[in-house]
Amino acid sequence: MRMPPWNAAWREQALPELAARDWDLIVVGGGISGAGILREAARRGWKCLLLEQRDFAWGTSSRSSKMVHGGLRYIAKGQLKLTRDSVRERQRLLQEAPGLVDPLSFLMAHYRGVFPGPKVFGGLLAVYDALAGKRNHLYYPLQQLRYLAPGLKEEGLLGGTRFFDAVTDDARLVMRVLGEARGDGGEALNGLKVIELLREEGRVVGLWVEDSESGQRFSLRSRAVAQATGAWADRLRPKSSFERIRPLRGSHLLLPAWRLPVAHAFSFMHGADRRPVFVFPWEGATVVGTTDLDHSDSLDRDARISAEEVGYLLAACAQQFPGAQIRAGDVLSTWAGVRPVVSDGATSREPSDEKREHALWVEPGCVTLAGGKLTTFRLLALEVLQACAEFVGQPVEDRGAASFRPCQAPAMPSLSPAQQKRLAGRHGRELPGLLALMEQVGNQRVAATETLWVEVAWAAQSELVLHLDDLLLRRTRLGLLVAAGAQAELPRIRALCQPLLGWNDARWEQEERDYLALWRSCYSLPQD
Repeated sequence: MRMPPWNAAWREQALPELAARDWDLIVVGGGISGAGILREAARRGWKCLLLEQRDFAWGTSSRSSKMVHGGLRYIAKGQLKLTRDSVRERQRLLQEAPGLVDPLSFLMAHYRGVFPGPKVFGGLLAVYDALAGKRNHLYYPLQQLRYLAPGLKEEGLLGGTRFFDAVTDDARLVMRVLGEARGDGGEALNGLKVIELLREEGRVVGLWVEDSESGQRFSLRSRAVAQATGAWADRLRPKSSFERIRPLRGSHLLLPAWRLPVAHAFSFMHGADRRPVFVFPWEGATVVGTTDLDHSDSLDRDARISAEEVGYLLAACAQQFPGAQIRAGDVLSTWAGVRPVVSDGATSREPSDEKREHALWVEPGCVTLAGGKLTTFRLLALEVLQACAEFVGQPVEDRGAASFRPCQAPAMPSLSPAQQKRLAGRHGRELPGLLALMEQVGNQRVAATETLWVEVAWAAQSELVLHLDDLLLRRTRLGLLVAAGAQAELPRIRALCQPLLGWNDARWEQEERDYLALWRSCYSLPQD
């Protein structure tokens, strides 16, 4: 059954009716955690609605390190259950969503006298592999490593260990999970900010929201509310708990692949503070990240990289790939995300020493999820639903059902096998509609990216785009992957998308100005 178009016109018409319904569950927060909760509730037949204050994946879930991994560092911290759950969920995602979640080879180079050496790191990976249920690493001596990884710093180099994790487009992962939820009867709306929770006789029974597009306010009723708002989790909950969210910023540089071509993800310890840093291929470019700092700026504005973080990441490039001579002028774009880390308030603890365990805070009628990992979003969703089950009156069991329905992709003779796999992974059950649109738009790529023009058109038509940055920074990643935020492509984007979005000329021109100002402020190098 085809769903109605999911766009701003539908949203305007549907919002009053959706607000008037009686819901089993309202999910607050449109990142990967909220999307996962909606997906698991919808598959069980719950009447469920997700509300996002800005845009789907606007926060951390579009600005992560893009990795789907078990987290080797958690083993060293003794968090074996977290690692075990993560590697198992990684395998599920690789099997269920190829083309969206793909294997990525990692290399750790070993240097004389530098921790961790080959034996220690091999022992760590042996535990990692045991948790995953398969051997997944191999040591390469120096001569072999040079073929695998040309350009590495040679001084003191002994060899390297190769292992495998996975990589994704985090914003597209959110959209795919939301698509699965909507296909099973869930609803999702962006641009709706929760003003306050409604309480009656000491129990949460709904919430007040404000529509960012019209300014209207609505009262919604629900048997349970699940908050999955990431770094914003403290805003609506009671203030009695000593556990709080500690917002930590992780920033990244994106380089053109030709400036630092890598076939693997390189993991190494930064010389300045011995923190793990990665350089890895993503979407035809090269990512350098990440930092780990307390984030003191307002959470209501897009996080941005600082000049100090740029210097830190450039120093990492110089340390590991000295011959490449990477400079600030090579940077294509940047992004910074805020990790919602649960803390007990110990101010002396370094950001990187905080544990990455999640927490659930429960009050009658409301469950708040704090912390967590992208990789384990399904398990987190189940835990939240189990906590909500008492309020909704429906039991929750985990029968291991797939998060993503198998996609029976139609024949696509005009596309390469890699393109077919990519489109199926990113669009799932919406793929037939996208392919029908391709008959009108064609199958050309945007600039030198893997993104097709039809994906841009499909997003404008059917992926609830409210603003231009939704289209260029999250539905597609053109604002990151094309120079100057894809400014040179804006005339063609306008010709294709303005009719689909229903914007008049004045609206389009204002959206362009706002988008380019945002890009320069938060997705480029820091402005003097």
